[in-house]
Amino acid sequence: MRVAGPMGLAMLLKKASLVGAFFVGATWQLPALAFCPAPVDPQVVSVRQVVDGDTLRLNDGRSVRLIGINAPEIGRKGRRSEAFAEVARQRLQALVKSSGGQVSLVPGAESRDKYGRTLAHVYGRSGDNFEAQLLSEGLGYRVAVAPNVSLSSCQQQAENAARQAGKGLWRQSPLTPANQLRQSGFALISGKVRSIERNRGGIWIEIDDSLVLQVPARLQRNFPAAFLTDLKGRSIEARGWVLDRSRKGGLKPGQQRWMLPLTDPSMLERVEK
Repeated sequence: MRVAGPMGLAMLLKKASLVGAFFVGATWQLPALAFCPAPVDPQVVSVRQVVDGDTLRLNDGRSVRLIGINAPEIGRKGRRSEAFAEVARQRLQALVKSSGGQVSLVPGAESRDKYGRTLAHVYGRSGDNFEAQLLSEGLGYRVAVAPNVSLSSCQQQAENAARQAGKGLWRQSPLTPANQLRQSGFALISGKVRSIERNRGGIWIEIDDSLVLQVPARLQRNFPAAFLTDLKGRSIEARGWVLDRSRKGGLKPGQQRWMLPLTDPSMLERVEK
């Protein structure tokens, strides 16, 4: 995961090891928070390796991407790890270990991603949802990507608990103002809605003359009619994967360089002033 966050969050990278040691000791003593319901008929599998804070590798060779969470990215190929990336991996390792190395999987409505990974909700033997546990400790950001949104509401509650308590990634605000975007990748964006347009490509919501949020035409049926009500002029927070439309000559005159496709209504929130 790559977060186009403010400099304050980036500074945490320099303190990753110290923060990680303290944070792990503090959070692992907390009782498990059962935000999401236990599965009814899960697949029980054995874990060979915890790749990072949101990915497992199983003994049967499959890679499993946890649904509903985007954990900080582990540094590879000379890149530094993002803040709390190592802590998130260690926490997931501890959850797997406490479950005896075996976990329960509930595959998503869309069971594979474009990389061939299995998309699933993951539970320990006590019935606790791993994604909600990590989110409640501020070790990843909630994401909702249709059609795998069945636990979006309880995962949002888990993230809100971490945000209100200032845990992990929420120790400092990760929000990037739309007019300060400088790179593509996963981001949490703040700004004000300037205009809303519709065409064959979907719904286009312009934020601060710097970014456009797109509701793709194929996903419009998932967005209720009230989604756009009184949205113009409102301050919002949006999250997702920012795309740079200037690459490969894809930017047309009058278009904003940065575009963020909305994959679920919950990826945009109105901000009450």
